[in-house]
Amino acid sequence: MVVAEIFGPDGLIVIAVLAVVLLFGGAKLPKLARSLGSAKGEFEKGLKEGAAKSSDDDEKDEPKGPPKAIESGSDSGTTQSRRDETTA
Repeated sequence: MVVAEIFGPDGLIVIAVLAVVLLFGGAKLPKLARSLGSAKGEFEKGLKEGAAKSSDDDEKDEPKGPPKAIESGSDSGTTQSRRDETTA
């Protein structure tokens, strides 16, 4: 880019600011700046809420204690009833 070599990064920023002033006019710049500021604030607020929500979801997914053993009630119950029948 020839323009970047002539003006450098600082010169390009100045040119961009002048272009914005010419496009929107001096009177509309404060309103434009306010809307950009509020949009940035809403974006950051959404990021914080999203991070808080995802951390809450992560806490809900984690088990609170050690896993419980699965007990099979049908085998122990039938064995006990068969023992009772044979002893009776």
